[in-house]
Amino acid sequence: MLFLMILGMAIWIAAHFFKRLAPDARASMGDKAKGPVALLLLVSVVLMVIGYRGAEFVPVYQLDAPARYINNLLMLPAIALMGLGASQSRLWPTMRHPMLTGFFLWVFVHLLVNGDRDSIILFGGLGIWAVVEMWLINRGEGNFTPNRKPGSLQGDIRLAVITVVIYAIIAGIHIWLGKNPFTA
Repeated sequence: MLFLMILGMAIWIAAHFFKRLAPDARASMGDKAKGPVALLLLVSVVLMVIGYRGAEFVPVYQLDAPARYINNLLMLPAIALMGLGASQSRLWPTMRHPMLTGFFLWVFVHLLVNGDRDSIILFGGLGIWAVVEMWLINRGEGNFTPNRKPGSLQGDIRLAVITVVIYAIIAGIHIWLGKNPFTA
């Protein structure tokens, strides 16, 4: 199962890096590449989930119960940051990589509460990918905050509501899978 998880991570990373490492090849494919790339990403997530869920539990570290509460609290800004780029929030113009920053925060908080070998491999690997992806974007496009149209209070409120709804859905899925994030 570890192999499936690592294969899924490799596909995820390759699909994302393709645009950054081979921009001319990616550009020459135009919009017709979006479908195959989306399919690759879906396959990668399925492989990571199957591999992770079927993995042998090999403990490496365990943090105290407060880490769980910190995790649950920090998941809110992680989700908000991941959605910030699609929002019309006032924060949108201020951040260079909101989705990748949110993804990295998601990785970090999962490493707070999952101290087994395969969690370290999965979340650690995805965290390294997010940092390298930000670096590749900055290398290709410059290290600046893009000039974006300012958002509004309504955009902030919409982002907050959507964040809470997605948080509830994610918590519900975790509970359904037997990994209740609110219990020790």
